[in-house]
Amino acid sequence: MTSVVAAQSGTQWSIEADGQSAVVVEVGGTLRDYSAGDVAVLDGFGTDELSPASAGQILAPWPNRIRDGQYTFEEQSYQLSLTEPARHNAIHGLVNWSRWTLVEQSASAVTVELELPAQVGYPWWLTLRSTWSVSADGLRCDAEVVNNSASNAPWGYSVHPYVQLPGVSVDDTLLHVPARKRITADARLLPIGANAVAGTEYDFTEPRKIGDLVLDTTFGDITHDADGITEVTIADPSSDRKVVVWADDKFKYWQVFSGDTLHGERFRRSLAIEPMTCPPDSFRTGRDLIVLAPGERWTASWGIRG
Repeated sequence: MTSVVAAQSGTQWSIEADGQSAVVVEVGGTLRDYSAGDVAVLDGFGTDELSPASAGQILAPWPNRIRDGQYTFEEQSYQLSLTEPARHNAIHGLVNWSRWTLVEQSASAVTVELELPAQVGYPWWLTLRSTWSVSADGLRCDAEVVNNSASNAPWGYSVHPYVQLPGVSVDDTLLHVPARKRITADARLLPIGANAVAGTEYDFTEPRKIGDLVLDTTFGDITHDADGITEVTIADPSSDRKVVVWADDKFKYWQVFSGDTLHGERFRRSLAIEPMTCPPDSFRTGRDLIVLAPGERWTASWGIRG
């Protein structure tokens, strides 16, 4: 159990147990590193780097994109800052560059918290909390949010881990996504429809190689097991190595990104596998949007097994 301060991402909180280790950082409450034994499961970043391409970040109070940063909620209209100006979108929420504070830490777990103040474009005061832990079962994150405001608040949640199989290219990776539909998107990566994946190049309901397929894709109509868990798996076709990203029944979508728009050594090096509670643009469409009542506490869990 260690806490180290770095210039770019703030305090580094390290946890370790049963051969599993992880590092969570102050800026964004971000997961910077996760390893199983001597294998780097997470394609993270250095202690003194900015998180590249949202690596390991928490995406809240909305995941993905909002068209033009504009939405209407309970008959009131709001305008968010355009944090993806090239596509004229508001992207990935409001918490990923804020400084989270330490609540509690042990050798194998750390809890961090953020007070998100009401602000222009999102006038609701929330308290977010993440408990990260490692064990023989891998990495786990238990997330919660409380709406401290006097009115209902729109809410969505996701995370942005890049996972990898060292020595296995994205092209050669076996991918399994338990989803029956793919949300189709326009040039701004905003939803315009949904298609069944059966019989298409996006059908990963059985594990198969990604090949040269470019993915920045939202998968919907996903399946959960009897315990309410849904899993996306990447595997090495030449061995029994695999990485599983799992999420509970609060998550209804998976986003998979193959890194084709990244530059330098990060180009198509790993896969961002993102469990999402709602699809892109849900603040506008209302699709699977969560509404937090005043004082309501919402929880969800997800994790990685490497």
